[in-house]
Amino acid sequence: MEYKEIRADYDDRHITVYQAYSPAIADAAVAAGRFVPPFEAGRMTWIKPSFRWMVYRCGWARKPGQERVLAVRITRDGFDRAVRDAVSSSAITTGKPDIRVQWDPERDLHHQPLDHRSIQIGLAGRASDAYVHEWTAGITDITPLVREIHGHVVAGDLDRARHLLPLERPYPL
Repeated sequence: MEYKEIRADYDDRHITVYQAYSPAIADAAVAAGRFVPPFEAGRMTWIKPSFRWMVYRCGWARKPGQERVLAVRITRDGFDRAVRDAVSSSAITTGKPDIRVQWDPERDLHHQPLDHRSIQIGLAGRASDAYVHEWTAGITDITPLVREIHGHVVAGDLDRARHLLPLERPYPL
């Protein structure tokens, strides 16, 4: 049975989402503690609360333009608004909504699909501006962690790799 579930690292006020960027965008964001140029506010940007989906999507931070993985702490109010106001990508027939949602198969450490789907949320226009200027509370470059976990996966030490994964639990909406 396939089902949808938001699993995330969160506390009472914030949730962590992940994004992969080029070194230029990541360096500027980490140095400023927020997204600044060359990041383009207002443009579609996809946030993912699932670490495993993020590393699948960016190929363990090896795909061109996605060599750096950022953990972005955002307000739960902002995240909840995004989920509430999102339009399913599969339901869009006309126009370009500011918030889109896709549910993709969650992945294991070998990137094999699991039986549940993980959310990713696309933010554009006013929603992207709110993400950048209102929701973001902190940005951390976790590329070294991504590479360390990948090294354990390649070496076949899945217990060590799992031990290093961010703690993600079902997120209540």
